[in-house]
Amino acid sequence: MRKFISTIILAAIVSAQASSVFAFGAIAVNDSQGTAASEAGYGVGWGSTRKEAERNAVKECLSAGNDECKVAVWFERCGAYVGDRVNYGIGYGTTKRIAEQKALEDCDHCQVIVSDCQ
Repeated sequence: MRKFISTIILAAIVSAQASSVFAFGAIAVNDSQGTAASEAGYGVGWGSTRKEAERNAVKECLSAGNDECKVAVWFERCGAYVGDRVNYGIGYGTTKRIAEQKALEDCDHCQVIVSDCQ
C-alpha cells in the first residue's frame, strides 16, 4: 500500500511538471499595413518563460521565410492575432474561441490570422 501511494504521488509530481514545461506561448508576426490577412506571416513559440516563448515565436516566424517579425501577443493558455489591410487585434484567454473573440473585439472587420492553445 505504501509503495502504491508513493507511486501516485510521484505520478502527480511528474504530471504537474510536464504540464508546466511550456507555461507560456507567443505569436510573432510579419504584418505591415497594406498586407492582406491571408498574406501575413507568423510564428508560434512556446517556452517555460515569457521571454523564451517570445524568442521561439520570432525564430519560427523568421524560419517560415519572413523578413521581419515582431511579437504581437504572449499568453499562458490560448492566444490569437487577427488582421485586415489596415488594423489588427490580439486576444488571449482560456480557450481558442475566447482568444479569437477578444481579438476580434479590437478589430471587428478582421479575420483570424493565427490562434493557438497549449
